[in-house]
Amino acid sequence: MSPSRYTATRLYSGTDAGFRLKLRVVTPAWLCVGAALVLSVIGILAIGTTRPELAARQSIFLMVGLAASAMVALVPPRVLRVTCWLVLAVAVALLIFVLIPFVPKSLVTPRNGSRAWINMGAADFQPSELAKIAFILCSAQWYALQGSPRSIAALLPPIAIFGGVVGLIALEPDLGSALLFAPTILAMTVVAGVRLRYVWLAIAAGAIAAPLAYFVAFKPYQRARIDAIVAQIKGDDRYESTIGFQGWRAMRLVGAGGVFGNDKEHARELIERNRLPEEHNDMVFAVVCCRFGLAGAAVALGCYAMFAFGAFAIAISSRDGFCKLVAVGIGALLFAQMTVNIGMTIGLLPITGVTLPFTSYGGSSLLSCWVLTGLLFGIGIRPPAGGEKDPFDG
Repeated sequence: MSPSRYTATRLYSGTDAGFRLKLRVVTPAWLCVGAALVLSVIGILAIGTTRPELAARQSIFLMVGLAASAMVALVPPRVLRVTCWLVLAVAVALLIFVLIPFVPKSLVTPRNGSRAWINMGAADFQPSELAKIAFILCSAQWYALQGSPRSIAALLPPIAIFGGVVGLIALEPDLGSALLFAPTILAMTVVAGVRLRYVWLAIAAGAIAAPLAYFVAFKPYQRARIDAIVAQIKGDDRYESTIGFQGWRAMRLVGAGGVFGNDKEHARELIERNRLPEEHNDMVFAVVCCRFGLAGAAVALGCYAMFAFGAFAIAISSRDGFCKLVAVGIGALLFAQMTVNIGMTIGLLPITGVTLPFTSYGGSSLLSCWVLTGLLFGIGIRPPAGGEKDPFDG
């Protein structure tokens, strides 16, 4: 049977049916909200270990994120489908804006050599966070309209969006954030019903491109980070005081937490004596382990697993193609982001500057995570719209 396609008259129909009906109280979306809230509190406590003033700001960011999440949850999927391309256009425009060389540094201030933030006064805004949201919504909308992508032609628009957004983010340069789009689009495309040979072709292409990028595209400091992680895995400490300093100190603090962690004062002293860079941001998981030990790390990991389970449970129950793929994309993105951040903290992956979702300090990151949670909740509380059959079954 050929894949179902949306006609012009059904273009945006059905997806807002749940908005007109009684909302569901029992839904796996609550798992996502509960996990996100616990992770946000853990993050505030971890940040407050060494930066109490930033913990206070993070608490304010959390309140803003919760409000934004609630507002997004009220938006019916039909409206999201209509406006997603406008959101993508705004995100791309902002990604281009931060790359313009003559923009004043007071507006776009480079950090660690990366032009990725716009100074908004009270807080900085990172356009790549908006791009993640827009990318998921637009990819889901395309596949929902097309049905299962059975040809290369059906894959070209999502690939073009992927290439354009990832290319702009990589030029900032923010390679870590750029890499997160790959597992997201892969998960969404697989669930949309792509032929498996295209999946294996994409994996093979990535396996070939990765070593080529190391020699051709990566900058010297990026190659040095990869060299440092390889040496670190081998037990070679020659980079410990140079490019590998942050990774070595993070691993040391992870081990210093033991099973149940340290009291706040002792944890602060350990972190300050080890001079861990970005302990409130990229390396916050090391602080979580040092402060709360293996038990605290297990709670955090359990929350991420619960969030992913809730997202995929929402996707499984959905009979609307757009909602199904939005849930899959959000679950895949945040789980991949968690994996990369924790992997680089415990010495399994090179340091790329990826934040830990809900936990790392930063208004843009926290707001983006809660907006994604609001999208999930909005889908989860609405009764499934559409037929009984999975929209991407052949």
